[in-house]
Amino acid sequence: MPDTLWEASVYVTLKPVVNDPQGLAIRGGLHQMGYAAVESVRAGKFLQLTIRAAERAEAERQVEEICRRLLANPVIEDFRFTLTRARKDARSASRAAR
Repeated sequence: MPDTLWEASVYVTLKPVVNDPQGLAIRGGLHQMGYAAVESVRAGKFLQLTIRAAERAEAERQVEEICRRLLANPVIEDFRFTLTRARKDARSASRAAR
């Protein structure tokens, strides 16, 4: 089976018990701008990965490993991701952009 390109959308967020100074600062700024209805803000990271794998299960395994080893600090952060087939080969898109 030929390799397929997979697009992973990864969301990394602080665990609920971890203080979020960036989120508090954003909430404060929103309140100063007149958005007093905003009760809370939690800041996080959004990352997009393109992975080449023969099967979906292999792509999921790779993304899970990447998140655990590099993208998220398991002590203070949680992560989740979605995985979809890429619309077209990234190498083809890169060549077309030249």
